[in-house]
Amino acid sequence: MGLMGRIRQFIAVLGSDIQAVLDRDPAARNRFEVVLTYSGLHAIWSHRIAHILYRYRFYLIARVISQVSRFLTGIEIHPGAMIGRGCFIDHGMGVVIGETCEIGENVTIYQGVTLGGTGKEKGKRHPTVEDHVMIASGAKVLGSIRIGRSAKIGAGSVVLREVPPNSTVVGVPGRVVVQDGIRVQEDLDQVNLPDPIMETIRVMNQEIELLRAEISVLKSDKKK
Repeated sequence: MGLMGRIRQFIAVLGSDIQAVLDRDPAARNRFEVVLTYSGLHAIWSHRIAHILYRYRFYLIARVISQVSRFLTGIEIHPGAMIGRGCFIDHGMGVVIGETCEIGENVTIYQGVTLGGTGKEKGKRHPTVEDHVMIASGAKVLGSIRIGRSAKIGAGSVVLREVPPNSTVVGVPGRVVVQDGIRVQEDLDQVNLPDPIMETIRVMNQEIELLRAEISVLKSDKKK
């Protein structure tokens, strides 16, 4: 691909980033407003420039751009991270994305999310996030793990293990919640997520009621 082809491709990626904001944020009114006022978009665009420089081994300039972007937006993205089209960082203050992260297309990330490592290990040490994933506020995804396509990570979750596609994770540590084998709806709702602890308590209460009924029957038989 020639230089002009690469430039056209880069412009198309920037356009998809704008469209992602318009599609997923009801507060976004028009492209002009999005370009001027969305810090998440500014951070993504700064990263795209820094990543190109990083790939060509202009490491210092790339890191300087990423640090300036961090200062201006509150979002820290290492220039080595790979981010696909249509990534939307909503109210992104405190978001951290590590060097070996790989983020697919149309991923939504809310404020306070960390895609980080677990120590000083070398090589691939940050998460791989597949297409159409939603990571809610304050979630921490740590280590070289894979978050499957169309998965949802609930607010405040700490994810340390692989997440299958079309599933929902909540809690600390993160637990995969299976919803009767039905695919999780892609409505990007970070609030209405199931609570596995409450579900466990509900099941236990049902078992206790059954045991009480059985004991009551046994007592009745004993009196006879």
